[in-house]
Amino acid sequence: MSVRDVTDLYEEFGDDRLPPGQRETSKFPVLSKSGTPAWDPETWEFRAWGAVDDERRWSWDEFTDLPSETQRQDFHCVTGWSRFDCEFTGLTFTRLADLVGVTEDATHVMFHGLDGYTTNLPLDDCMRDEVLFAWGFDGDDLPREHGGPLRVVTPHKYAYKGAKWVDGVEFLEEPERGYWEKRGYSNTADPWNEERYS
Repeated sequence: MSVRDVTDLYEEFGDDRLPPGQRETSKFPVLSKSGTPAWDPETWEFRAWGAVDDERRWSWDEFTDLPSETQRQDFHCVTGWSRFDCEFTGLTFTRLADLVGVTEDATHVMFHGLDGYTTNLPLDDCMRDEVLFAWGFDGDDLPREHGGPLRVVTPHKYAYKGAKWVDGVEFLEEPERGYWEKRGYSNTADPWNEERYS
């Protein structure tokens, strides 16, 4: 499978690939709000709803049968580490948006995870091909501790904007704040501006 390299997206946001205040690591630390939730591939479903023309639900097999691509991305954690050249495989946000038909009233997105986690972004920040619903990592299934079976990756934002164990996306007509945003983390989360906290 061909790999699309998007590691140069930093040029849109800053002068250096490594955002200020970050240190590069080859490790992939595990951070979550409350541990790894259970999931059953037989009953799991992904739901897209809200300000869309066609609310949809997919089983695991249906979701992973959707057209996918593999991208080489950088990953920036708000706690100060970055991992370069991660290869994530999954469905682009833009393709999902096309499938459900986002209405003109939609302005924001809320991602929902199996563990109750939520995180928000303006719709414009999601309508980028680099935002993926990822089920693969470095040629294998996405590990459970890193958000498998499915997580969002947002290489232009700190990684708390990329919900782990994601099972739904809600299209909003008004902004709302997610789990960490309600607890003082930045609503915008731009690594090159060091937007870590509100």
